[in-house]
Amino acid sequence: MSAKGAYQGLCGIFGCTLINGSAAIIIHEGLKKLEYRGYDSAGLATVHEGKLYVKKGKGKIDEIHRLLNFDDLPGHVGIGHTRWATHGAPSPQNAHPHSDCHGLVAVVHNGIIENFHQLKEELEAKGHVFKSRTDTEVICHLVEEGLEEGLSLKEAVKRALLKLSGSFAVAVVSPLEPDKIVCARKECPLVLGLGENGTFFSSDLPALLWLTNKAVFLYDGDLAVISPQGYSVERIENGEPVDRAVELVSWSPEQAEKGGFPHFMLKEIYEQPQAVRNTLRAPRSYLENMCSVIEGSSKLYLVACGTSYHACLAGSYMLSRLAAIDAKPILASEFSEWCGNLIDEKTTLLALSQSGETADTLDAIKMALEKGAKVLSITNVMGSSITRLSHVYIGTQAGPEVGVAATKTFTSQLAILAQLSLMLGLRRGILEAEEHRALQEALLNVPKVMDFCLGNVGQLVKSIALRYAYAPSFYFLSRGINVATALEGALKLKEISYIHAEGYPAGESKHGPIALIEEGFPCVFIVPKGEVRGRLLGNVMEMKTRGASIISVAEEDDEEVKAFSQDFIGVPSGLPEVLSPIVYVVPLQLLAYYAAVARGNDPDKPRNLAKSVTVT
Repeated sequence: MSAKGAYQGLCGIFGCTLINGSAAIIIHEGLKKLEYRGYDSAGLATVHEGKLYVKKGKGKIDEIHRLLNFDDLPGHVGIGHTRWATHGAPSPQNAHPHSDCHGLVAVVHNGIIENFHQLKEELEAKGHVFKSRTDTEVICHLVEEGLEEGLSLKEAVKRALLKLSGSFAVAVVSPLEPDKIVCARKECPLVLGLGENGTFFSSDLPALLWLTNKAVFLYDGDLAVISPQGYSVERIENGEPVDRAVELVSWSPEQAEKGGFPHFMLKEIYEQPQAVRNTLRAPRSYLENMCSVIEGSSKLYLVACGTSYHACLAGSYMLSRLAAIDAKPILASEFSEWCGNLIDEKTTLLALSQSGETADTLDAIKMALEKGAKVLSITNVMGSSITRLSHVYIGTQAGPEVGVAATKTFTSQLAILAQLSLMLGLRRGILEAEEHRALQEALLNVPKVMDFCLGNVGQLVKSIALRYAYAPSFYFLSRGINVATALEGALKLKEISYIHAEGYPAGESKHGPIALIEEGFPCVFIVPKGEVRGRLLGNVMEMKTRGASIISVAEEDDEEVKAFSQDFIGVPSGLPEVLSPIVYVVPLQLLAYYAAVARGNDPDKPRNLAKSVTVT
């Protein structure tokens, strides 16, 4: 995983250059095998006799195929895409592939272009006409300019990519050079496949294994040119040729779909650093619009269910501490009874939902809109019901989440709430410029800290989970912002291991919960360094003296906490307490996962639960 780059799921791209046969039929099948990466729109482009042929539409691949028949596209060379929207709601216009003004280029792209607004303005000033609201389309017009200046397809793509900020796995075809595809990657996966009848590329191995077991994994910064006869690879920044070895893949298609992980949940836990990186690339203008609405409000409610509610709880701490904003976290199912008489036109509701279809959250939104309130939302599904009802929305850009128990949903939502809080804190004068800069740098560094944590605690957490997998009950305890982390840790354990678990503010533990403590009762404490640490240590000792087994998550150099603990999970030092839930939740997710597996449960499909709760 390290040399080849971590998996990042936003969209799926696939293509081929064949010696003979129909490219469209193979691309269609390849996209079907990538549909777990995105399923709100899809499309294909082929090159044949000097022309580009494109078919695309909104919906799942089978739905679009029934209407358009992908398989009759002519040609031996083509590219395809199955989408998970990040910029522009699902629609035929926003579906990939995208093309330029003159039919010289077709492009498919997985990733996020951070500077696309600036590039789009520059290109429109030169007369380019855009047909979509996606970030990807700027690539088409940049390549078009290079081709019109006489550059080769490879050089035109390379020059375009050097102008991009963000992440990409991209593939480009042109009728000007009809037997090749130029593809490249930065922070997004891309793998080549070598077959007897041609050369292929894909976002992931599953789409290739029915064709070949010979794979070439591209590295970050690689650009490849593929043809029916083979491939060449060079570095984007300087054109230096590089060798990328052919590997024989022994994974089954099912293993490959999960990136080699035994379950989607574990794969998605390990995707979180990249998911948070993508989230932190949310366009600044979206955050500014959201800030403006909040600043014009007299009341702010954070509304959600389940894991998203725990993100709301942490977000309320962030907004209070960083921006001096009183944001009340409210369970969506209780919103109308609790707050119905308090809503007016000066109220703002900020709704969080992974799917954008959560029934209780939608009910809260509709009631708020009826009373004239403004609605903001953070969701992972563009074009969902919640985005359509919102005045302003931001996508987490975390990619599809197959496992029922949400993981990257939580950390990505927290990343947006942290960005929002920091921006509001600076705008309102609560944060000095230097303090804001330091916190912003710490937030941008969070994905690296998550990477380090995942690389160092996995086996330790697995061993802890095996020891406690058959404990009848758990407590998860903390103070301050990490009460939300404790609640989320307990929820994860309940959801997939079926162990009774409660999350509590540690200061409340002596008002009832402590009565259950007996010898060996596992208590998980989240103990960041900061204002709450001293009081938390007192709560640790209260439990320990009554026989509890202390499992602590704390900074790796916190020797005092380690001395009080039967089991100590150390995370990297130096993370500001207000950002700590984004990292501290990761070992708790792993604890739940490994406990579930030890008990023989399928963590991807917990009993009685569904991915999106669409009934109240």
